[in-house]
Amino acid sequence: MTRNKVVRILVGISRLALIALFIFTAGAKLTIIKGFAVNVGELLGATHVNLRWMWPVTIGVIAAELIAALLLIIPRTVRWGAMLGAVMLIGFSGFALYYVYVLHGEPLECGCFGKIMASQLGLTTALRNLALLVPALLVIFGYRRHSNINTNAEVQMESI
Repeated sequence: MTRNKVVRILVGISRLALIALFIFTAGAKLTIIKGFAVNVGELLGATHVNLRWMWPVTIGVIAAELIAALLLIIPRTVRWGAMLGAVMLIGFSGFALYYVYVLHGEPLECGCFGKIMASQLGLTTALRNLALLVPALLVIFGYRRHSNINTNAEVQMESI
């Protein structure tokens, strides 16, 4: 098996894993949307102004996950989906670390995976999200869209 084929297989698996991850997490959040919104409100801070942002942020996170999955499905936008996913993973990791270590927030169940898998904000959550950057980076840098149109160089090579 050639190196290119191995890379293509790894990129394909990574792409499918990211699609599954974002659809799964969005779906899990939708099953507990009120509880997730309350968690978001707590993460934003319990002031009246911040609680007004509870639902827009909740909907924005779920929508971003669904958009990332959709972009990863469409061949022309695969890299954009992987980039959106990478930005979200970095953002979620940064916020988890900021909440626990800078704001000294109480350990809080983030609701990232609904009620299916418990996950408290902190170093473990940040490391998990950063580990998920590996498949995203594989897709960003390794994805090649195949086209049926021969380029001039390919036509010239075939004629030799």
